Amino acid sequence: MPRKPASPPSPLSDPAAGTEGKRKTADPRSSPLFVNSVEKAFQILAVFGPSRRQLTLTQIVAQSGMDMSSVQRFTHTLVTLNLLRKDPRSKSYELSPGILRMAHQYISSNDLVSRAMPYLQHLAMETEAAVNLTILDGTEIVYLQRIVSRYVLSPEIIMGTRLPAYCTSSGLAMLAALPRPEAEAILDRSNLIKYTRHTVNDREQILARLDTIRDLGYSHVEDELYLGDIALGVAITDSSNNVVGAINIGIARPQWKGEEDKENMLSLLIAAGRAISSRG
Repeated sequence: MPRKPASPPSPLSDPAAGTEGKRKTADPRSSPLFVNSVEKAFQILAVFGPSRRQLTLTQIVAQSGMDMSSVQRFTHTLVTLNLLRKDPRSKSYELSPGILRMAHQYISSNDLVSRAMPYLQHLAMETEAAVNLTILDGTEIVYLQRIVSRYVLSPEIIMGTRLPAYCTSSGLAMLAALPRPEAEAILDRSNLIKYTRHTVNDREQILARLDTIRDLGYSHVEDELYLGDIALGVAITDSSNNVVGAINIGIARPQWKGEEDKENMLSLLIAAGRAISSRG
């Protein structure tokens, strides 16, 4: 699946321009507080992925754009920190299970996850569908929790998976719950491509769709990212009505009974979304 370009830095106020009532975009990397070596270490880790599970030093150089000397120093450091591991025979590198420690720390300390889990489990039992908790990060949604059904169509989606917001039920639910200028800004940064012939990727059509979702209080997506996949989503908000995440139900088309299923599942999904929001 095509990856989206990283979101650009957020616009920051320039103190020098404050008296003129103007704002300009500042690059955080230009700050003296920015540590380049930390960025380069994460740059090394980022070259690994599903199609690049094991890489030699030469391959890491090619993928990272860094010189051999730097790659040797950073890979040695990352191996020492148990974030990479090196095969003594092939001399190739791969991500270490130690890297999961940071992910576990994030998930286990996340208040939204702990609040939502009982409701996700109840939804999964009542609907026998895939149930997910996601957040919005830039132009993408990120899966924080996922309870898979026996009818799952997309087994490659796991915790940490990132998908485009503009054509997923969770993403659309969150975009609709944002102030319109924020949603427009996210769409402007998004790579609006068609994943299937059913994908709505026209900016104005998406904005009109968000208006409808805002009125209904839920999103409904069919066949837009995966053929045969139907999903319903609702946004989760905090006590100040700020969007903090979304939950959704995913159903395989052979198990979908149309309006009967939609009515039953929506009542459960909306009730769960409200309950999680009320505890925020």
